[in-house]
Amino acid sequence: MAQDIRLPEKLPELAETRSADLGKAEAGLKVGDKPADFTVLTHKGKDVSLGELAKSNAPILVVFYRGGWCPYCNVQIRQLAEAWPEFEKRGITPVLISVDKPDASAMAKATYEIPFPVLSDPELKAHEAFDVVVEIDDATAEKYKTYGIVLENWSGKDHHKIAAPGIFLLDASGTIQWAHVSKDYKTRPSVKQLLEMLDVRD
Repeated sequence: MAQDIRLPEKLPELAETRSADLGKAEAGLKVGDKPADFTVLTHKGKDVSLGELAKSNAPILVVFYRGGWCPYCNVQIRQLAEAWPEFEKRGITPVLISVDKPDASAMAKATYEIPFPVLSDPELKAHEAFDVVVEIDDATAEKYKTYGIVLENWSGKDHHKIAAPGIFLLDASGTIQWAHVSKDYKTRPSVKQLLEMLDVRD
């Protein structure tokens, strides 16, 4: 239940991806790939498929984040939410996905007033479809507990698997038009970089 989890109070600086590294996928699917369709949960626990999202909202910017417990992810989420008018102006719908269970996703959505989908994927269907699964080893999971982060409480599962932070631009057919995945979770493409990428593609 939601009372055993809480979003980080202190948020760090999030480093911007170097221009030379922008659009590099250190893991996951590549440009031109088409992820297999999957069904995950909305923050309200309702089923939604990638195909439905792509058809009704395309182009979509699928953003995988490690979880609501990750301070760096929270910075990214807040920045994306604040930039919604700019994405909307360009006809782009961000879609956030993590292994967090629906009530954890709902907490993030409410806290940052996120106006676009925040999806829950504890079964790793989306993560596997985009090939962005990262397994946290037992020692690291135990270390996280000393920080008050119990991964099982966030996902409701005991698999200790999360996402490599990744961003994928998909067209209406579900084909990837741009991809960036970094194994360094402290570095992400900035909103400015994403908007510039979208403008160049127009």
